[in-house]
Amino acid sequence: MHKGEKRKGFSNVGLFIDDYDDIFSDFDSRPYSQKLLSEDLLNEMDRVTKDKKDDNIELKFFVPKEKRNISTESIIKKRIKVYFKKHFILSKRAKRKVLMEGFLFSFFGVFFMILATFFTTRESQSSIIIFLAVLFEPAGWFLFWEGLDLMIFESKEKSSKLEFYKKLSKSKIIFEDS
Repeated sequence: MHKGEKRKGFSNVGLFIDDYDDIFSDFDSRPYSQKLLSEDLLNEMDRVTKDKKDDNIELKFFVPKEKRNISTESIIKKRIKVYFKKHFILSKRAKRKVLMEGFLFSFFGVFFMILATFFTTRESQSSIIIFLAVLFEPAGWFLFWEGLDLMIFESKEKSSKLEFYKKLSKSKIIFEDS
């Protein structure tokens, strides 16, 4: 296969790096098998893969020929795969959690509005009943709308990260000479 040639069924993403350290955080002194990925690299990958609709991404790192080391590349490939699989699972859990919180907020919001309605329509209008109606009505509205915000907007934000990690957890990682 020639440089720049696209493998059948894969969408190429090519990134030029000066050396392997460009992939990882500058502040992390651990070995490649444990290092955190660079935020700059993650942001660039996110930007480049946003328009890729398929899950078959071929992630190519172009490294100067004189700096290539096959055994180091093998370790780095494993680290990148583990990183993206872990964050895919964490993102999936985070989205599920946000949806559940949103549902519970909305559910309790409706419940408090029903209680407020019940207290308002009672024939006995004692001070405590009026106080409970005044307390539960805004609480109900707040919880209801906050729950919808979580389910609609917050989950959408989580979906973006989830999609990113899903794509890259399934990606094929290749190192080539630059």
